[in-house]
Amino acid sequence: MSWQAAVEKTVTGFGYELVECERGSQGLLRVFIDRVPGQVYDSGPGEFVTVEDCEKVTRQLQYVLEVENCDYSRLEVSSPGLDRPLKKAADYARFAGERIDITLKLPFQGRKKYQGVLAAAGEAWELHFNDGKQDQVLGFTLEEVRDARLVPVVDFKGRKGKEQAEPAAQVPGGYEQ
Repeated sequence: MSWQAAVEKTVTGFGYELVECERGSQGLLRVFIDRVPGQVYDSGPGEFVTVEDCEKVTRQLQYVLEVENCDYSRLEVSSPGLDRPLKKAADYARFAGERIDITLKLPFQGRKKYQGVLAAAGEAWELHFNDGKQDQVLGFTLEEVRDARLVPVVDFKGRKGKEQAEPAAQVPGGYEQ
């Protein structure tokens, strides 16, 4: 069994999705895992990968890779991050309706990079975006994509989805509450 197959079998055996697996310089083996929606995990509920998830997968991979005689010096297991890459058709289906960055292999209308909202269009996909003048729709297939990633959404104040935040309440002395 190849090291990639051993990693995939181990990760999926625990109920996680293998997002990406790569070998780096100086023997680094980097594995990115994600939780599968609807799956129940020992480390608790939620849609985001926890430290406990990474620890559990790391321990098992260390054992499996030793048994498979895989040569590596460092193993890193982590979540794919806020800018999660979209690699497979299942990724695109899962994140339809989300904002993504996409880079095409060949330019379309003079550019390769686009950002917009992902939508399914039969066997293909669409990216809904505004070019600064009007709303546009870019149709594409997965074969035309070089790279696609979720656009990170950082929400420190719990106002996700609101276009404008409500102004902070003023108290005497001009300080915000």
